[in-house]
Amino acid sequence: MSASDIITMGCRLNTFESEVIRGHAVQAGLNDAIIINTCAVTAEAERQARQTIRKAHRKNPEKRIIVTGCAAQLNPETFAAMPEVDDVIGNEEKMRAETFASLNGHAEIQVADIMTVKETASHLVKGFDGRSRAFVQIQQGCDHRCTFCIIPFARGNNRSVPLGAIVEQTRTLIKEGYCEIVLTGVDICSYGTDLPGQPQLGEIIKRLLVQVPELMRLRLSSLDPAAMDDALFDTLANEPRLMPHLHLSLQAMDDMVLKRMKRRHLRDDAFRVVQRARAVRPDVVFGADLITGFPTETREMFENTLSSVSDLGLTHLHVFPYSEREGTPAAKMPTVDVPERKARAQEIRAAGDIALNHFMSAEIGNAVNVLVEKNGRGLTQHYVPAYIIDGAEPGEIITGHVVRVTNGNLEVQRVS
Repeated sequence: MSASDIITMGCRLNTFESEVIRGHAVQAGLNDAIIINTCAVTAEAERQARQTIRKAHRKNPEKRIIVTGCAAQLNPETFAAMPEVDDVIGNEEKMRAETFASLNGHAEIQVADIMTVKETASHLVKGFDGRSRAFVQIQQGCDHRCTFCIIPFARGNNRSVPLGAIVEQTRTLIKEGYCEIVLTGVDICSYGTDLPGQPQLGEIIKRLLVQVPELMRLRLSSLDPAAMDDALFDTLANEPRLMPHLHLSLQAMDDMVLKRMKRRHLRDDAFRVVQRARAVRPDVVFGADLITGFPTETREMFENTLSSVSDLGLTHLHVFPYSEREGTPAAKMPTVDVPERKARAQEIRAAGDIALNHFMSAEIGNAVNVLVEKNGRGLTQHYVPAYIIDGAEPGEIITGHVVRVTNGNLEVQRVS
C-alpha cells in the first residue's frame, strides 16, 4: 500500500498510527482501498475530513474508502452516511490487524466505546514514508476534561505504553536508519499514572536514553506546563541528546480564560516553567498551542495572551481560532464573534512570525546541527527550517554555521 493510499490528518500520534494501519492493510491485501485517518480537534478539522473524503473519491472512484481516526470515532454514523464511504473504523479498532482482515466488501461501522479501553497495545513500526524523523507512541488518551476539548471522548482515558515496548520500538527505528525520535501521545505528561510504580515522563526519558545509547536525537511532542516533573528538567539540563525545543500546551495566557477552559495552570505557572527550563538549558526554545476567541474572552484577556508571545520568548506557535465542539461545556458559553476570533488568531500568528524571524536572524554566525529530511533541507536542534548550502543526503546530521536567512530558512555552511 503506497503513501498516497493512506491520508493522515491531524497530530503526530495519527502519523504513528497510520504506519501501523499501513502494515495491517498490506497484510490484509487491501490494495484497492484509500484509508483516511481523520482529526476532530476542531469543527474545521471534521469539515476538512469530509472534504478530503469527497476529493479522494472523485480522483479514485474505483477505490474503497475506509474512514478512521478521531472524527470517525466521534461521529461514525455521519461518515457512514456519506455515499463515498465504504467502512468506518474506530480509534481502537484501527490498531488491530483483525479489523482489516475482516472487511468483506460490505459497508459497515466498527466503532466501540473507547472509554472502556484500559490498555494501549504496543506496535512495532519499521519506518515512516518519506521522513528522516520517526514517531514513537508512549501514551494514549487523556484523563482531563478541558471545557473546549472533545478529544478525550475520541481517544479514551490515559493509557501508557510500558518502557520495554518503547525501547524496542526505538531500537527498531534506529536500525532502520532513523537518527531522531519524537515521543508522542495525546497527553504525554500524564505518562505512567496507570502503570505500576507510576513512573513519570522525565524518568522514562532518562531510562530510554540510557538503554538506547545509539539514539542521537530525542524530541518531545506537546507538554502540559502543569505536569512537567523534576526529572524532565534534570534530563534537559544534562542530556544533550534531548533537543532544546519544548512545545507547551498553553492554550491561553489570561487567568480567567484559563480557569474557564479548566486548564490546570495559570499565567505565572507558565512563566515559572519557561524560566526553570532556561535556567538549566539557556539555549532552549519554546513553542506553544494557543486558542483565540474562547467564549467570554475580552480584548483585554486576549492582550494578555498576545503579550506572552514576546514576554515568554515563544518562537514556534500553533494558533487556532476557537471552534465550538458539540458536547463540550465551552459550547454553551457566551461566544466571541467568529470574525473576531479569526482576527485575533492572525494577530498572534503575526507576533509569532516576528519572534521566529528575530530568532533566526540571531542565529547568523552560530553553529547548528541539522537533521536533513530531503533536498538538502531539514530542521536544526531548535526545530528551525534550514538548508545545507553544499547539499546533503536525507538522514544525515550536518554540523555547520548559519551564514544567512533566506525565504524562512537558515542557510547553513557545513563545517569541513
